[in-house]
Amino acid sequence: MSAPTAPPSARRVALAGLVGTTIEWYDFFIYGTAAALVFGPQFFPGASPVAGTLAALSTFAIGFVARPVGGALMGHFGDRIGRRSMLVLSLLVMGLGTLVIGLLPTYASIGVAAPVLLVVLRFVQGLGVGGEWGGATLLALEHAPPGRRTLYSSFPQVGLPLGVVLASVVFLAVRLAADDAAFAGWAWRIPFLASALLVAFGLVLRLRLDESPEFEQVRSRRAVRRSPLLDVLRRPRTLLPAAGLNILASAVGNIVLVFTLTYVATRGLVPSSTMLAVTVATALVWAAAIPLSAVLAQRYGRRPVIVVAVVVLTLWAFPYFWLVDTGSVTGVVLACTVGGAGIGLATGPYGAFIAEAFPAAVRYSGSSVAYAIGGVLGGALAPIVATVLLSATGGSTAVSAYLVGLGIVSLAATLALRSPHVAAEEESPTPVAAPAAAPAPLPDGRTS
Repeated sequence: MSAPTAPPSARRVALAGLVGTTIEWYDFFIYGTAAALVFGPQFFPGASPVAGTLAALSTFAIGFVARPVGGALMGHFGDRIGRRSMLVLSLLVMGLGTLVIGLLPTYASIGVAAPVLLVVLRFVQGLGVGGEWGGATLLALEHAPPGRRTLYSSFPQVGLPLGVVLASVVFLAVRLAADDAAFAGWAWRIPFLASALLVAFGLVLRLRLDESPEFEQVRSRRAVRRSPLLDVLRRPRTLLPAAGLNILASAVGNIVLVFTLTYVATRGLVPSSTMLAVTVATALVWAAAIPLSAVLAQRYGRRPVIVVAVVVLTLWAFPYFWLVDTGSVTGVVLACTVGGAGIGLATGPYGAFIAEAFPAAVRYSGSSVAYAIGGVLGGALAPIVATVLLSATGGSTAVSAYLVGLGIVSLAATLALRSPHVAAEEESPTPVAAPAAAPAPLPDGRTS
């Protein structure tokens, strides 16, 4: 029997999730590109090139550290008052932080206040994106027709590489249009200031969305939890593997998108403008692989597809740097695009797999916090650890070994996570108001 046709509301939610997450990740990753290319001398002058780069990448990591905080805060209210309102708030928070970064004076103008404010604003960005992923994924998942939840929940995942494409294209255009002095002096601000227009467009889409039908069911049964995050923390057998699932893909993503930019520039392997073009190609391959992975997961199961992708990414850790170290554009393109394809295959089923590991009443909190923790342990630390290992050893072998270790962690987490979760209310809920009769079990949303 063919899969049911999606109603217009489900398609509209999936499209809005894709557009909104693209804008949020654009904001998030223009910072990473700027950190790799310009923030060192502008906000951390006087340091050695390695120390300046490390300091700039550390401020990039602050955004990942803030993501669990944003996920916890917006997840709490997303499980209490609804998914839609938190998606609007997350976009506003992210847009405000990005706009102010574009207006921020440098160290030469206001001294040490400049890097301090940069860290604060990066934290604000992290708060916004921390609440974005869970809300966009859940709205798409919970509006999807039966049998299509994996595919529909994959559309917000596509927003990440498309945000990278948009950020890279804008930075590449600015880089090519301005000479070195102009780019370092003022032109780097243009991508940040342009974010205001994108955020306004995203808000128009999000304000037209309907609330999640599954959340409405939870609310109608008066089964909303008082402390959804505490309920999640009481279930470490779900939270820990859910957090570990995405560590490798997140790490490889930031090795490709952030660390490699600095790596090839400092070693004179590939011009920075060429590397930005390679980043665009990589992100396009990544984006194309996500829906393909979701379709495969609907046919063969989410866990098997993720396992295969994690194994591929783990095995690619050493060939990746072997190809990059050749200094040839062909080698760099092959290294990055295969890495991007592996990330896409790993993350296509990820949204549905992690979201349905949690009951609907705590799903925003659980999935957001798990995803954010994986981002900290993987994506946030990867460029920093890679920079330290490279500086200490002088070669990329230790960086590859580090990625293999993360691959083992993600593989173990994928095998350990139980999903879909049979969400029964007898699991010690704390309802806002006790119903007259025991509430019915929450829908398990079981799909492929």
